[in-house]
Amino acid sequence: DNAFEEKEYIANFTFSDGYISESVENIGFRIKGNTSVSSQKKSFRISFNSFESGRKFYGVEKMNLNGEHNDPSVIRAKLAMDLYREMGVPAPRTNHYLLYINDEFYGVYINVEHIDEVFVKSRFGNNNGNLYKCSYGADLAYSDDNPDSYKIENSSGRIYELKINKFADDYTDLRDFIKILEEADNSSLRCALDTIFNVQQYLKIMAVDIFVGHWDGYLYNKNNYYLYHNNVTGKIEFIPYDVDNTFGVDWSGVSWAERNLYNWSQGGGESRKLYERLMEVDKFRNQFSFYMDKLINEVATSEILFEKIDIIKDGIRPFVELDPYYALDYGFTLQDFDDSYTEALGEHVKYGLKPYISQRIASAEAQLEEYSMNPIVNYVQNNHPRLYEELVIKAFVEDSESGNVFAEVFVDGDFYADVMMYDDGVHNDGEAGDLFYGCSLEPFLTVTNIEYQIYSSSAPSQKYPCKPIKVSIAEDDSPELYINEFMASNSEYITDEYGEYDDWFEIFNGDDHAIWLGDKYASDHFDNPDKFKLPDFMLESGSHVVIWADEDGGDQGEFHASFKLKKSGEQIALFDRESLEFPVIDSYIYSEQTTDISFGRLPDGGSNWSFMDIITPGSRNTAEGIPENIADNSFVVYPNPASGGFVYFNEYQDVTLYSSIGQLLLKVENTRKIDVSQLSSGLYIIINAEGRRSKLIVR
Repeated sequence: DNAFEEKEYIANFTFSDGYISESVENIGFRIKGNTSVSSQKKSFRISFNSFESGRKFYGVEKMNLNGEHNDPSVIRAKLAMDLYREMGVPAPRTNHYLLYINDEFYGVYINVEHIDEVFVKSRFGNNNGNLYKCSYGADLAYSDDNPDSYKIENSSGRIYELKINKFADDYTDLRDFIKILEEADNSSLRCALDTIFNVQQYLKIMAVDIFVGHWDGYLYNKNNYYLYHNNVTGKIEFIPYDVDNTFGVDWSGVSWAERNLYNWSQGGGESRKLYERLMEVDKFRNQFSFYMDKLINEVATSEILFEKIDIIKDGIRPFVELDPYYALDYGFTLQDFDDSYTEALGEHVKYGLKPYISQRIASAEAQLEEYSMNPIVNYVQNNHPRLYEELVIKAFVEDSESGNVFAEVFVDGDFYADVMMYDDGVHNDGEAGDLFYGCSLEPFLTVTNIEYQIYSSSAPSQKYPCKPIKVSIAEDDSPELYINEFMASNSEYITDEYGEYDDWFEIFNGDDHAIWLGDKYASDHFDNPDKFKLPDFMLESGSHVVIWADEDGGDQGEFHASFKLKKSGEQIALFDRESLEFPVIDSYIYSEQTTDISFGRLPDGGSNWSFMDIITPGSRNTAEGIPENIADNSFVVYPNPASGGFVYFNEYQDVTLYSSIGQLLLKVENTRKIDVSQLSSGLYIIINAEGRRSKLIVR
């Protein structure tokens, strides 16, 4: 009755797959979708952590239960997602299942893995970067240099909706990416994109999009995708999403099986800057051709796909026959189900599934340009050795000419060696034959500055990345890392990315250079120094990082420690690497703490500790953004805590709203209310014209 409200209901959940049967109480359950909300066969979302924070079911927090009401074959979305994954793209997992609500059979559905902080952690090894959900209008068109200019909205909210780091609400990375697409010329685009975007991975996505006719994504309809800023590589990753309108499902009269591979986007005056720029650069155009060739001749041949299609069809057909909602939206019958695999049904089903595939393969083969592809190098990485330790280098390399792979190494500015890399499973390269190549360099005995690039013997002049990667072999001096601030009893101040109010501590880099944390440890006991290994993270000079002390290390990500902090008081310490026998870098023994008040150094890295009037996780221990010497007497703000909507004052006020770290968020004159619906959970400070202030908690 209220499908458009997105109201979440408390429900109980049972999962059975013939091997296990498990139930979970008090999950969140709601209708999901955009235009599909008005359909007879609804789609739903299950959330395991809405009413019990941090809870997961077999590693996932949410499940998308998609009705696939447009698709008479009930298979297109799964086929498309599987193709992305078979091409090595980090796309959501999918499976068919039968849905019952209150013991009533609701039909055959597809479960599509939800894209959130759990998803990006599982794919990229980190989840502290910006994650944008991009909906209709997200054409990646340049506006201006102001990052806030990209917080534009359509009728459903922000076009580029920030799903991680909402509190910071910083769109600088998105602005930088879009600006490169706008301003870099063709000769510089490859190296410019190399600094900020995983273009090689996107070329695979582009090939699959065009093969399956995914017109409701970025390329044609500027819709339905995610962008994730991978903080380990520094690059934005493109993640495909919502691919049910594929394989010939069409609402616009376009022959998707015939559409030209190299002129596929919207056109007609509408720019798709990312696609257009990539097609203008020979290197990228050739790489796209390589991936399309691989797709139609190796991964998605008609023989491979037809066999898979037949297996899935036979598995779901008996239940489609019993599906009470299958016929309600378009009058589909079981005969339509059978026919949809081999012939068009008219209306929006312009192709039979198998004929679409055959026709797309044939037209792609005819359209495919001859290409001469330079080796594709991606995911270059290395360890962070000190003196007397090996330097290990690893990279993903695809080479159509099967050349040997090398790391060209310079030491202190002079050429050192071309070090051969191997994909044999014994050279720090992962599994043999997985296209990851590895090598190691003998330990260096003195302080050394190293630079390296990767190349293949089939194209030795093409080195990757454009700018050599720099590695410094440093002495074993104790790094200037500090436990800078902590909160040992967090009940309603700030939540982690899972919505949990956990204890936390902040690490500050007071050194004059960046420090890698991945070989260092933190603990709440001096006699157990390796209790928690710090994340694989490069902490820049003068920067801060927050670690959640919640005992969830390994389950909720590498920024979640394997210990908690005691409110009554204990010790907390940072330790250096194991090979040095865990020397103490910094430590502090604290006494009983106050709930929702942090304790920290003033200034950063200093020797004086104090309870913090303004709490600053991840920022400098100052409150310079908030006026000093303001009166302590508060004015009335209600409701407080607030959970969205408006908060009200007992009289008309001129008010200024600050975040807990002193960031000015809002100034309003002569008002009795302010809208807090867009604020993330946490603590805020409101100051009126008389200097009186009140703390506001948003849940």
